[in-house]
Order: sequence, then structure tokens, then C-alpha cells
Amino acid sequence: MTLQALIFDVDGTLADTERDGHRIAFNAAFAEAGMSWNWDAALYGELLAVTGGKERMRFYCEHHDPDFLEQADADERIKALHAAKTRHYVKLLEAGGIPLQPGVTRLLREAHAAGLRLAIATTTTPENVTALMPPDLMKLFEKVGAGDTVAKKKPAPDIYDWVLDELGLPPSACLAFEDSANGLKASLAAGLPTLVTESEYTLDHDFSGAFAVLSDLGEPSKPCQVRRGDMHGKAFVDVELLKTWHRETISNT
Repeated sequence: MTLQALIFDVDGTLADTERDGHRIAFNAAFAEAGMSWNWDAALYGELLAVTGGKERMRFYCEHHDPDFLEQADADERIKALHAAKTRHYVKLLEAGGIPLQPGVTRLLREAHAAGLRLAIATTTTPENVTALMPPDLMKLFEKVGAGDTVAKKKPAPDIYDWVLDELGLPPSACLAFEDSANGLKASLAAGLPTLVTESEYTLDHDFSGAFAVLSDLGEPSKPCQVRRGDMHGKAFVDVELLKTWHRETISNT
């Protein structure tokens, strides 16, 4: 089985969006609604154990503001807050404040030129994805599984299963890219060999099962740092290295 497709998570993988992106947007939505909630960087790191923005707010309420959930319109208010948060987040992205991770632009273009199919599997909203990615890169993605495409969020494998079904490919023909323990659990449960690139909030996560763990994808002028895995003499991730890793993972299964 040859490598045919690459499937990418978004937040923390394509860009380090959490602390200075999503967190700021959540707080802006809370303030706009006249609420006292304010998530500092440390608290937000804890809340990231829960995937999905609406689910994260509900988790916060359960532990910090249980009375909120007793209101008859709690679900509708959470949905409205999440919609406002998405609006604020898109404005942040349009202002150009969140760059893509090192090596992402280069690898996406190289992979597409080499004939590899590209897809996204994320819990963030479609609006967030298109706001983050420059149009010339966004058009390279054949399939985008985002937001509420499936009911169960990561660590459930459903979003990856959906993308694989849309691509019409078995997991053995693909590689996944993740940055978190929950994301890795999801991709592995879908049968996907997975490369992890760490993000600010996931440095202490358990990445058992990933075939390699790196600081980022690296650039020719700025090699990536290797936490675990064999780079086969490379200083950064390119298509040739991905094909080598893919052959190794398939031969070991």
C-alpha cells in the first residue's frame, strides 16, 4: 500500500491557535455578553482536556459555575456564546495575528505537487478553518471534516472515519498529523499512522503510539527538534521522509 493522502488536525497542528487565539476569542464573547467568566492561560490549558468549544464551556460550568447549567436556556446561551466566540476568533485571524506552524506551508505545497491528497479532520468550525488558512492553501484540501460534521468529538475516531470514508481510502494509505493526546487517540483509533508535532499546551501529553514526535515540521533553514523517532538523516519533514515513515509503519503492522 503506497502513501496516498495526508490528514491534518488544525488547532495546534497547522497553527498554534489556542492561547492567543481561541482563548482570547472566548473571553471576548464572555465580556460581550456581560459575563464575569475569564479564562487565563493556565485555566485554559486545563480546559483543553475537553475537545469542542461548546463542550469546553459546559465542562467549565460543571466545575466553576454549576448554577449556569440550571437555567432553562443554558444550552441556547452556550450555543450563542460559541457563535460569538467564532466571530471574534475569525476577526483575530483576519487581522493576521496567528501564523502557521514552521514547515506547514512548504509541506502542503510539496505534498500537493507530489500528487498526495490532502484533508482536514478537526473539531473546530469550518469558519475557523477557512479564516486561518490562506486561500491558496485552503484550495489544496480535498476534504474538510470540521465542527459538527460528526456527533462525537475527539478522542472518538468519528471525524477521521468520516474523512477516510469521504476520501474512499483505507487508513493504511494515509498519515495523520496531530498535536494532542486526544487527537492522537482519535487518529490511532481510526487506524491511522500518526505524526505528532507538539504545541504549547501539549508538551507534557502522552504520545504513545505516534511513530514520531517533533517540535514542528521544520524548515531547511530551521531544523525541527526531535522528541522521538528516526528522521533518517533529515533536518525537516518532507514528502520523501513521509513516504519512508509510511513504509515503515505499514511493514510493522
